Amino acid sequence: MAEKLIHTISPVYDENSRVLILGSFPSPKSREYGFFYGHPQNRFWKVLAAVLEKPLPRTNEEKHAFLLENGIALWDVLHACEIEGASDASIAAPEPNDLSPILSAAKIRAVFTTGGTAAKLYKRHIQPAVGREAIPLPSTSPANCARSFESLCESYRVIQNYLED
Repeated sequence: MAEKLIHTISPVYDENSRVLILGSFPSPKSREYGFFYGHPQNRFWKVLAAVLEKPLPRTNEEKHAFLLENGIALWDVLHACEIEGASDASIAAPEPNDLSPILSAAKIRAVFTTGGTAAKLYKRHIQPAVGREAIPLPSTSPANCARSFESLCESYRVIQNYLED
């Protein structure tokens, strides 16, 4: 049975953020660790570090600083939903986050979504409100084992186009 959960991880952004990356909803491991992409097998942080040619951030504090230092805002599409474990496929009763605080504070040049579910949820629940499309990126979840690390890095390199002045 799916459980109704409320998102408890604050968005990461500041006035220098140039890209916004949105997942769907935090996994149980991310909620346990209190930060995004907390599962040790998730490749999100390794991919970003490789793409940006920066050292891999390890702690929540290092990850937070890494994002801000590189002009990246990070949050999720959903504020609340019913979900079974970490299964995006089980998401029901989705309630979107309000992106207006991020979009009004930062000069976001592009919005990206990680994974098919985040892309679909964004298109249905957020795009009509904010009037901008998101660029879909593949999931870095361990469940997406069909995508190699190299393939993920190749896909995520597109964010560099929006970070450079």
